Amino acid sequence: MQENPPDHRQNRRVLIDARPLQGPSGARGIGSYLRGLLAGLLELGFDHHVALLIDGRLPTPAVPAGAFIAHAIRPRYKGRLGLLEEAATLGSSLERIRPSVYHATTLALPSRSPVPLLVTLHDLIPWAFGGRQMLGERSRWWLGKRLLRRANLVLAVSEHVAWTAQTLAGVPAERLLVVPEGVASGFKPAPGAAARVSERYGLERPYLLYVGALDARKDPRGLLHAWQTAKAAGADVDLVLAGPSGKQAPAELPGARRLGHVDHAALVDLYTAAGCFVFPSRYEGFGLPLLEAMACGCPVVAYRNSSITEVVGDAGVLVEDGSPEALGRAAAVPVCDPDQAAKMRAAGLARARVYTWRKAAAGTIDAYRRLGFQSRPSRPKPRE
Repeated sequence: MQENPPDHRQNRRVLIDARPLQGPSGARGIGSYLRGLLAGLLELGFDHHVALLIDGRLPTPAVPAGAFIAHAIRPRYKGRLGLLEEAATLGSSLERIRPSVYHATTLALPSRSPVPLLVTLHDLIPWAFGGRQMLGERSRWWLGKRLLRRANLVLAVSEHVAWTAQTLAGVPAERLLVVPEGVASGFKPAPGAAARVSERYGLERPYLLYVGALDARKDPRGLLHAWQTAKAAGADVDLVLAGPSGKQAPAELPGARRLGHVDHAALVDLYTAAGCFVFPSRYEGFGLPLLEAMACGCPVVAYRNSSITEVVGDAGVLVEDGSPEALGRAAAVPVCDPDQAAKMRAAGLARARVYTWRKAAAGTIDAYRRLGFQSRPSRPKPRE
């Protein structure tokens, strides 16, 4: 990917905000979204029509190899001041670059846009699942939430997010389009995973797995309670936690094995070898770890709330929201019953095949065209 100045003689490209890949967000859900979307656009041969907006003060992000080009901006501020600066000045940058469509991937939005504006909305968690702990996030993103209704089109990653966009941000229904996320092709059952997990982490016994940050919304105390309930129900299992814990994580989680950040191959092995993936989240905009676990053939149990019901469907076990006892009893079943585990694995694999980044990219291209993007048809890259 090379950094290009604007060239209005060329076919105008869609400009996608890729700056989340240049910071801590790159290791979170938004980073997975951007990498997956770009991979899907590349698979469909659409990379020749895409430019990426990057922060020129930071190293260029790693993206799938293709015909993507980059346009750099160099704002002065970060944090809340940066979001205010964004609202005030991004319109001028878009005027200079003149893309066919600007695709914002967060709520860092311009107060005015000289080109059609598309926004991917991942969630409105600070308002939908509020409380005092979310006061800082509501303060940080209030302007973006206010500007959201001005977008020409909003891509919601789930039906639930589309509903919250209407009810909490006032986005008209006719400006909403639901385009679910996908699961990266690398998430699939990995033969020999149990042996590698044992060798790398010393995990000899069956285990329940949780992946992701342990902030208050993920109910870490409930996770411990669910683990103890599963053991009381007859599942002789450890509890394994993968991924950065996050700032809100409890200082101690007695007995749990915390692995911290793991690379992709190790994560696939952990999913594949787990007795069950336990997801005590009280609210999700999408719930990508659930999809990753199912794609690796791991039985899934979670609370019944928000978008989780859409993503899991009938392929996992969803229990009463906020009941760690029910969660633990459900997690014990695939560990203790091989036949039930096999059924859950098969159902999860079938469910995960519904969600691909190729399909998500096709829906996103449709949104670009609804906003006026025009190009000659591109030849999709062959499936491997």
